[in-house]
Amino acid sequence: MRIAALFLSLLLPAAVTAATFQLPSPEFDLVGALQRVEARQEDTLLDIARRHDIGQEEIVRANPGVDRWLPGAGTKVTIPSRYILPLAPRKGLVLNLPEMRLYFYPQTEPGEAAAVQTYPVSIGRMDWATPLGETTLVAKQKNPAWRPPKSIREEHAAEGDPLPEIVPPGPDNPLGRYALRLGIPGYLIHGTNKAFGVGMRVSHGCIRMLPEDVEKLFPQVPVGTPVNIINQPAKAGWYGGKLYLEIHPPLTEDQAGRDALRETALDVIDEALFRRPGSVDKAAIEKAIALQAGVPAVVSGES
Repeated sequence: MRIAALFLSLLLPAAVTAATFQLPSPEFDLVGALQRVEARQEDTLLDIARRHDIGQEEIVRANPGVDRWLPGAGTKVTIPSRYILPLAPRKGLVLNLPEMRLYFYPQTEPGEAAAVQTYPVSIGRMDWATPLGETTLVAKQKNPAWRPPKSIREEHAAEGDPLPEIVPPGPDNPLGRYALRLGIPGYLIHGTNKAFGVGMRVSHGCIRMLPEDVEKLFPQVPVGTPVNIINQPAKAGWYGGKLYLEIHPPLTEDQAGRDALRETALDVIDEALFRRPGSVDKAAIEKAIALQAGVPAVVSGES
């Protein structure tokens, strides 16, 4: 029986948690690499996303034309596991809302290579938007109880789903097993008992993580860790001699950001070109803006 179980474990792909990369030197901005995998008969895109630590909307955008629920056996699926690092100080936790992705820059010991970890997250719905700004982690708790705010209890009561004033730790607790409290009152980074929603806008403003991801992050981040919540639908950066552009759909409520997406993309390209002169392919830029696939695309032109 044990031999059969071991054989099965070798056949099944292992789940990936918290992609960790060596931090590139300041003149480079990309980490990771795109992957291509084959769907199994029983797979949904969500299953594949979970195995590779990718959010739901991320994998759907990277695979236009592939059915979310029935990709089909043998279908080639792109794993969007290459990232341009956000334009923000590389320290602590950086959350890019349009990307629905958290970046963690662990402190390193002398002689230790600097690294970055990245995790898919869920953020607040349009009517419960996650706030922007710089803050810190002010508390950590394992097996937290959930005290839903009055506004959330009223919402649930109006929907015929009343909530208690306190939800104890356990499988029915929406916070999961780990909670990290932000200095912004009422907001947490936490696990979830509904992992299928990670990578979507489904929360009441808090940041949800996959259970296996928050379990890895929790012991690494001390109280006082800086947290920077940003809004960057367009990111540009260099890898080798090539300039890349990565576009995510702007937040629905950010009408100004949606109207100015092309201008924003050109601004981040200008910033990258200021750091390292080069030429650009205008058609490649327009294609990346139109697709909004969330995958870094080469936009540098011939010298």
